Amino acid sequence: MFSKILIANRGEIAVRIIKTCRRMGIQTVQVYSEADAGSLAVEMADEAVLIGPAPAAQSYLLADRIIEAVRQTGAEAVHPGFGFLSENAGFARRLRDEKIAFIGPNPEAIEAMGDKITSKKFAAEAGVSTVPGHMGLIDSPEQAVEIARTIGYPVMIKASAGGGGKGIRVAHSDADMAEGFAAVKAEAKSAFGDDRVFLEKFIENPRHIEIQVLGDKHGNIIHLFERECSIQRRNQKVIEEAPSPLLDEKTREAMGAQAVALARAVNYDSAGTVEFVAGQDRSFYFLEMNTRLQVEHPVTELITGVDLVEQMIRSAWGEALSLKQADLKINGWAIESRIYAEDPYRGFLPSIGRLVRYEKPEEGDHGGYLVRNDSGVREGDEISMFYDPMIAKLCTWAPTREGAIDAMGRALEDTHLEGVGHNVPFLAAVMDEPVFRSGKLSTRYIADIYPDGFGHQSATDFQVRASAMAALWMHGVLSEQSGGPQTRDEWTVRLDRQVIAARIEEVGDVFRVVLDGREARLSEIDWSPGRPLFRAELDGVAFTAEVRRAADGFDVRHRAAKARVRVMRPAISALYDRLPEKVAPDTSKLIASPMPGLIVSVSVAPGQEVKSGETVLVIEAMKMQNIIRAERDGRVKAVHVEAGASVPADEVLVEFE
Repeated sequence: MFSKILIANRGEIAVRIIKTCRRMGIQTVQVYSEADAGSLAVEMADEAVLIGPAPAAQSYLLADRIIEAVRQTGAEAVHPGFGFLSENAGFARRLRDEKIAFIGPNPEAIEAMGDKITSKKFAAEAGVSTVPGHMGLIDSPEQAVEIARTIGYPVMIKASAGGGGKGIRVAHSDADMAEGFAAVKAEAKSAFGDDRVFLEKFIENPRHIEIQVLGDKHGNIIHLFERECSIQRRNQKVIEEAPSPLLDEKTREAMGAQAVALARAVNYDSAGTVEFVAGQDRSFYFLEMNTRLQVEHPVTELITGVDLVEQMIRSAWGEALSLKQADLKINGWAIESRIYAEDPYRGFLPSIGRLVRYEKPEEGDHGGYLVRNDSGVREGDEISMFYDPMIAKLCTWAPTREGAIDAMGRALEDTHLEGVGHNVPFLAAVMDEPVFRSGKLSTRYIADIYPDGFGHQSATDFQVRASAMAALWMHGVLSEQSGGPQTRDEWTVRLDRQVIAARIEEVGDVFRVVLDGREARLSEIDWSPGRPLFRAELDGVAFTAEVRRAADGFDVRHRAAKARVRVMRPAISALYDRLPEKVAPDTSKLIASPMPGLIVSVSVAPGQEVKSGETVLVIEAMKMQNIIRAERDGRVKAVHVEAGASVPADEVLVEFE
């Protein structure tokens, strides 16, 4: 077995690989950029080697630097993780030529399957069902429009070398195609150094289902069942689960057989994933093959008990698979939520900055369900603009899908982040949402359920009562702390506009209060002043709420429901109704930067007439190009930026008359 492995990646996947190597008794070398010098992966690895400045093109994408680090440290193998050079056949071939083991598939398999255009042709020749489309190279927007008309709208525009949700657009018209083609080519050139683009029919209301395959260098190939990854935003997965609630045993077997056949046709010899687009009728078509470890691999590990990183290492060493297809069974259900530094209330735009506070749910067995948290950052770390803004992959397992969803809801409650915007409230809202819980999913889920964007969610009766009880308890503790013993029993609790009459009946191990005529009991209370999480049981149901003291009360968030909660005497509460409401400033004539980023292009000038929906400018952030459009008709009064400028979030870019 290898004695030392170099990890050519960063963040949570580097940490994940180090954990398996430690268990196997293998030393690790972590390469890092200047931005990652103080990272968790660098701290955990046995050795670390600086390979360049923060931009990936000057560090993690430089094969020469990585090979030099291998020579410098005496590592025998390289694990590429995912992204960066993980699907670069040239890199894998160079390692082979240099007698360095590549912990991934052989270069020929990467070449055959890693290129989206070639893989589609290869799959069709191998008898795998494929989506109608145009796999040839396309030279111009005009040619793209002609081809799209032949295929029939809607049409998906995809970068041949794409991945991670980058280099993808859906066009519903000629105008969409012309604009999207140019944007995808630019994104592809920037992110992958390859601007080739292809087109395929976009399947309406589709589901994204993928099969995990595993091969060795002795011709053995198996599959480890499916994952459903239909909950996506900007074509990037957000929530994944295994198995899929759509598939029956017959479809699962057919999909698995096709995936294995395709892998066998290219002599696949590592972990890989065959992705399919599936209809609601369980029809399915080959989408692409990812010749690497997937981000969402933990859910497969949780339902099979197989460590995929270990299997990749053993295969690269030359061991035969110890697993047979007949040995594998689906055990329970697993859910993964990707926790990102992004603002769900502003279209999931990236957020960068320092992670001032990060409290995680306890990993392990919680009695009926398991929690796993794969993270590459710690409290105090910086979320950089140079890389993917993922904070963690939070996973839960339970015997049933309903149990795994409920477990995820509780684990998200126990996750607390400060310093950057994050999507925890959105993930928690999905866990409570009826369509998701029913399993009737599609890749349009977010657009269909939140057509006007994700906003603050209405509180359930449980959330109202839990927030009120938490506020009453905290108010009492703080009042005693300030020196005034609390003798009053009658209070009014105001949750934003909702008014609740409260009468305290008992204070002790059980906090008993009558809320609007209904008794509520709070027990197992775990909170002290200054702590951001309030844990307790309300009428026997455990919950965790995020709490923050405000000038006139408390900000309380339980899952996706957030409210300003005020505790006051009834007479004071009556006066609140007489206060005038604040009028929000008019920002309708301004376009502000929705995120920190780089201005790629500006399409308007002062005095220009602009129609609603027209492109105003393009901002690049986190390697994604974001088109900013006019939200109303009008004349441009001023443009405050130019191409090439770096802008912070909320900076005014364009003003209208």
